[in-house]
Amino acid sequence: MFNFTLYKRGMRETFALLLIISAVLAMYFSTIIPMYDPSLESVLNQLASSMPQVMAIMGMGESGSTMAGFLASYLYGLLMLMFPMVFVIISANKLIARHVDKGSMTYLLAAPVKRSTVAFSQMKVIATGVFLIIAFASLLGIALSEALFPGKLEIGAFMLMNAGALSLHLFIAGMCFLCSCLFDESKYAVGFGAGIPLLEFAVQMLANAGGSAEKAKYATFFTLFDASGLIAGEAGAIAGMAALFVGAVLLFFGAIKVFSKKDLHI
Repeated sequence: MFNFTLYKRGMRETFALLLIISAVLAMYFSTIIPMYDPSLESVLNQLASSMPQVMAIMGMGESGSTMAGFLASYLYGLLMLMFPMVFVIISANKLIARHVDKGSMTYLLAAPVKRSTVAFSQMKVIATGVFLIIAFASLLGIALSEALFPGKLEIGAFMLMNAGALSLHLFIAGMCFLCSCLFDESKYAVGFGAGIPLLEFAVQMLANAGGSAEKAKYATFFTLFDASGLIAGEAGAIAGMAALFVGAVLLFFGAIKVFSKKDLHI
């Protein structure tokens, strides 16, 4: 069910984008982590309190008293949601829908390879990309934190938060990949594959602002990723992470089944 040649080709197709996203994250991590200073905690919290809605919309609230809490607020409230999602949206379309739209899927299916093998191999490409981005962010975060503030980062809590981010982006990848397998034209695959997570992201940002919009959080899957809750080891946050991972598995294999049975006009 796995074709290594297809997998290598897919990894080459997404490699440049993977490098760009990693470089952007490296820039932000290298800029924000050195800003951590426990003595300035009250100042940062006062800033968050002075502009609560603006900071909340950006996913940045009071950071708490730990370095992991600081990273959760200033890196995992927006940046680690947005940039891996960009990789997922572009890659999902590139790996399936664009080949069907351009007609190049004919050559992929002309070889003695089952459709399910093609879909599974392409799915492995996007899952590998997501894993590499989160792994890179995790290792970079630990390396910079230990270099600048030895012993300050709660590594176990930080890694659990990254496991949550991985589950979230695998879920988004499964959704985008399903759309890529459902539609024959890239414009529809991108329209739905990008539109749904971006709309959910916008809803989450509005819900973060509180007030009458707070109940909107129940309409978005981003709520299942609770970075602060994961750092604290809360059961609800861990259950949300598990739900995202299970959802990702179901979406991926649903996409493979759809692609294996669909009528391709190529």
